[in-house]
Amino acid sequence: MAKIELSTGTPAEIVHPQTGRPKAGIVLVPDIMGLRPLFEEHCARISKEWKVSVCAPELFPGGEKWNLDQRMKKAKTLKDEDKVGDILAAAQRTGCDTVHVIGFCMGGMYALKSAADERFTRCVSFYGMIRVPKQWKSKTQADPIDLLGEGGASQCMEIMGTEDPYVSVQDGKDLEALGATLVVYKGAEHGFVHDPDRPAHRPKDAKDAWARAKKFLGL
Repeated sequence: MAKIELSTGTPAEIVHPQTGRPKAGIVLVPDIMGLRPLFEEHCARISKEWKVSVCAPELFPGGEKWNLDQRMKKAKTLKDEDKVGDILAAAQRTGCDTVHVIGFCMGGMYALKSAADERFTRCVSFYGMIRVPKQWKSKTQADPIDLLGEGGASQCMEIMGTEDPYVSVQDGKDLEALGATLVVYKGAEHGFVHDPDRPAHRPKDAKDAWARAKKFLGL
């Protein structure tokens, strides 16, 4: 595991398999709270278990110490071109020809937006917003579903729960109608997979979701 700076100037974490060539590259886009030990653990685990190179960019470069309220307020000022630019730069740093993108929550939203670029072979969004939340809407943020269209959506998997206040089941069905693979967990809330410390965490569903993600990516 190493801390690096992407060509865009954004901080990131990168890890490569300890032995052998990586099967693929993975850009792992964190949730709104950005890079922290939780995501360092995810990067290391995914690299080891899936035998891939993983690069995770910081969502709020320069604001690493901001709290949740600060990040929520700043979200409206974020620009798609900057966030997708960081994700593409992270893909380059994996050193792999085949690169997939995975994201969580806000990171899942940007993973979906990035999947519209042909650089990425497949995308798994863990409860990523399919449409930008009202409080974050701005002229610099397009809805992922509009960017994807039928071509890009077919390479995406959306993993979500029925009780998610940020991603409605209807949004999921709309994305599925464009060709995406939709996996819905009944009774699950936002963030039920990636953070064991959240009250919403569901261990059995999380294990199943990770297995589905790996299979979808062909790893």
